[in-house]
Amino acid sequence: MTVRALIKDGATRLAAAGVPDPRLDAEYLLAEALHAPRLNLLLSMETAVPPAAAEQFENSLHRREKREPLQYILGSQPFFGLTLTVTPDVLIPRGDTEALCEWALDTLPRAAPAQVLDLCTGSGALAIAIRHERPQAQVTAADISPAALAVARQNACALHVAVRFVQGDLFAPVAGQVFDLIVSNPPYIPTGDLSGLQREVQFEPSLALDGGADGLDFYRRILRDAPRYLSTEGRLGLEIGDGEADAVAAMMASDFEDIRTLCDLGGRTRVVAGRKKHGY
Repeated sequence: MTVRALIKDGATRLAAAGVPDPRLDAEYLLAEALHAPRLNLLLSMETAVPPAAAEQFENSLHRREKREPLQYILGSQPFFGLTLTVTPDVLIPRGDTEALCEWALDTLPRAAPAQVLDLCTGSGALAIAIRHERPQAQVTAADISPAALAVARQNACALHVAVRFVQGDLFAPVAGQVFDLIVSNPPYIPTGDLSGLQREVQFEPSLALDGGADGLDFYRRILRDAPRYLSTEGRLGLEIGDGEADAVAAMMASDFEDIRTLCDLGGRTRVVAGRKKHGY
């Protein structure tokens, strides 16, 4: 069959399965099977597809029909100009998180060294992007999941970015250390909402999604301990879920000042950030 015929058939099947962008996903899956950039396919629509590539495309198409995320099937996801390996052991990095990354980079001095901590690092997206853009910074990334840390280490190695990875529950593996900047994209979905999430999201690790009854458990824990791990002018930036900004900002107000919120590219409030109060 030709590229055109396979894309058309794939898009029809994915649409019937309720996949949000069936044509685009079919193109990506066929491009992966052919080991070619997606745009190359559009220039060779009448080219015959080799049997081995057609078989790989069929297998990938079957997985996507079951609503397995495209990123897990392809095994990668772009973030802040970098291509990261992703597996079902990690949350898929999203463009929304780039708002937190941009804030962190704006906060960090370009020349002076700084100590940075990324809590709940998952794939390592934030830690690796920050270190890539600010190579003078010393970046530590923590996660409770050994499997997630294995993926994060693989990403850092592949991108030749030096990040220190530690395993444990939030601040436990960095006890006694002090940082100039702490960032985190913690689990923030209320437990009761997990079963109603998009089918693709339900393939992602619940450990990285479940934020407790009201979605705020991890913010309470991070904000309780963060001041002790921050330097005098230390700053904290947190990604938040929809509708959580006011609650997180209110919790932050007791020990932080210069509190601000930032929006993602979709215009939704996505980050709450602040500086540790003087005299803490």
